[in-house]
Amino acid sequence: MAEEDIRKGRLRARPVAGVDSAAAPVGLRPLGFAAARDGYLYVPVGYRAERPVPLAVVLHGAGEDARDGLALLRAPADEAGLILLSPTSRESTWDLVVGRYGPDVAGIGRVLEQTFARYAVDPARVAIGGYSDGASSALSLGLANGDLFTHVLAFSPGFVAPAERVGSPRIFVSHGTRDGGLPVERCSRRIVPQLERAGYEVRYREFDGGHVVSPEIGREAADWFTAT
Repeated sequence: MAEEDIRKGRLRARPVAGVDSAAAPVGLRPLGFAAARDGYLYVPVGYRAERPVPLAVVLHGAGEDARDGLALLRAPADEAGLILLSPTSRESTWDLVVGRYGPDVAGIGRVLEQTFARYAVDPARVAIGGYSDGASSALSLGLANGDLFTHVLAFSPGFVAPAERVGSPRIFVSHGTRDGGLPVERCSRRIVPQLERAGYEVRYREFDGGHVVSPEIGREAADWFTAT
């Protein structure tokens, strides 16, 4: 990726037509991205190259890794026919959260290029999502790459800070009313109105709970993503 693209959080990878179906195993496999902190790709068992499917990039929270990111939408993935791409941040959290875009953005760009080259992805159903710090990063990257991401799934975000805004992705936000880590009053109850005033279509789901993503919320987000 070009340094200017990394600095702005811009991703240039795009779904392609005519992928090689012979090079597209299904199930769970490591990305081969890094020896110490690798990510995962999950392809549903019903995948067929002749029928492009939705794809979601999922970003874990601070101090977590790709297995935690994968868990956000793993349960509904087969039912929804959803490919999941779960990278791991190079450090304990995503580079945007500590001040600027850098190796994490470059890494996401590389694994997206690899995935698009091997799997038939529906360009009208490409999402980025995440939890906590991952949700803040997903919101920021999603708004900066609305020409790639059609949807953004933000579970308990703390902030949104895109370097620039491109396109108009649909946005799903959830937040617990008893969140002690990122209180809803200071976070989503401010973020969502800001997004709506900026013209984005937002589905907001507030629930009685803490700093968590329940299976029900994950399934609701996946259903919303694949149906809209």
